[in-house]
Amino acid sequence: MADSFDVILIGSGPGGYVAAIRAAQLGFSTACVEADKLGGVCNNVGCIPTKAMLESAKYARKVADLAEYGITTGEIKLDLAVAAKRAKKVAEQGARGTAYLFKKNKIEHVQGWGRLAGNGKVVVSGQQGERTLTGKHIILATGSRPRSLPMLKIDNDRVWSSDKAVFPSERPATIGIIGAGAIGMEFADVYDSFGTKVTIIEMLDQVLPLEDADTAAVVDKAYRKRGMEIMTSARLEKADVGKNGVTLSVKTKDGKTKTVEVERALVAVGRAPIVEDIGLEAAGVKVENGFIKVDDHLRTSAQGVYAIGDCARPPLLAHKASHEGIKLVEHLAGKGHGMVDYDNIPNVTYCHPEVASVGLTEKQAREKGLDIEVGSFPFSASGRARTAGETEGLVKIIRDKKYSEVLGAHIVGPSASELIAEVVLGRHLETTVEELESAVHPHPTLSEAIADASLVALGRGIHI
Repeated sequence: MADSFDVILIGSGPGGYVAAIRAAQLGFSTACVEADKLGGVCNNVGCIPTKAMLESAKYARKVADLAEYGITTGEIKLDLAVAAKRAKKVAEQGARGTAYLFKKNKIEHVQGWGRLAGNGKVVVSGQQGERTLTGKHIILATGSRPRSLPMLKIDNDRVWSSDKAVFPSERPATIGIIGAGAIGMEFADVYDSFGTKVTIIEMLDQVLPLEDADTAAVVDKAYRKRGMEIMTSARLEKADVGKNGVTLSVKTKDGKTKTVEVERALVAVGRAPIVEDIGLEAAGVKVENGFIKVDDHLRTSAQGVYAIGDCARPPLLAHKASHEGIKLVEHLAGKGHGMVDYDNIPNVTYCHPEVASVGLTEKQAREKGLDIEVGSFPFSASGRARTAGETEGLVKIIRDKKYSEVLGAHIVGPSASELIAEVVLGRHLETTVEELESAVHPHPTLSEAIADASLVALGRGIHI
């Protein structure tokens, strides 16, 4: 078994395994070091199983309204644990798929924990002992882990991380979610759909703080209508973890202290890059603001060592990591055509209603002093949305008046995660808002809302 490779990946998440496959396609001898299951956090406890749980949540919500569609059912029973078993199967399929792709592309999977040792060496500690690999190029793709809170340490008993929340063995009667970002809002959707009483606590002044205020407001209203309690501009000051539950003391927007009693607490305050115990100091790799420091070509401070994905720089998104991996290895092969366009990376929150965005929010555009026009089109005016019974939400297009550049797009509502791709591609091709509008969209479809919002941004809306 060879111990010398052209490219060594440390981590097999959506950055690592994709980079490994592309490297092998380009003729590099490639090894990927992974201590856990292939596919990393995203496939095994993150993106994929959480979306499987959200799919179950969609049906759990929809079943109550089936009579309206002419479908009569008998007694309905919801079982969160069964949904979790399905999510686990979906994740396991993904891990097997990655293993197949490694075998197909002749990539060696080295099981164990990898640490840089300097001079192009990686020491892997596994069940079979230690093995030292040598690589011309070493790519760190170690990913991230859930952040904890000083006053509320994750124990995965009463205080959960997202890793635990995705595979519950039973449904808690109540759950307190600290953090209303994408992770918190997705799990709020899942647990509420299966009958858990959900309380959301967010320190900033809106849910989904990274999103445009108008789209965040739609989700906030929808969640409150469903019966969830949401506290924004609220700070968790104290937490007491007991045998049977957690007591949260929260300073609310009006300065008062509110006590929240929950069976389980989910800490969803973001993720931290994994930079510890991977040999960074030994190899001379610098860390800045908690992330591995990289330049525009993803090079670290150590010769021949690179970093991609969550461990390297925000945003912490799987698709960003994959594209970094591909662009990097193509650059190493001398076939690169530029690096990742960080201004055109879409964000998606797969809750109900779904949220997707790319580019600047309206607030950001105005703060930059840009001369803009905003067009919003509600899904309530979309024929396709009405036929589906999914009329919550809107499409919002922000254009630069001078050149009609698409500065930003924000979608909240049905299939937002799919619809945003049209705008991402348009921005990639430097499309104007006029071109978005003039492209013929099939009728009736949700995609027409993009054309309609573009028309509104041009001051000539048709359907509103």
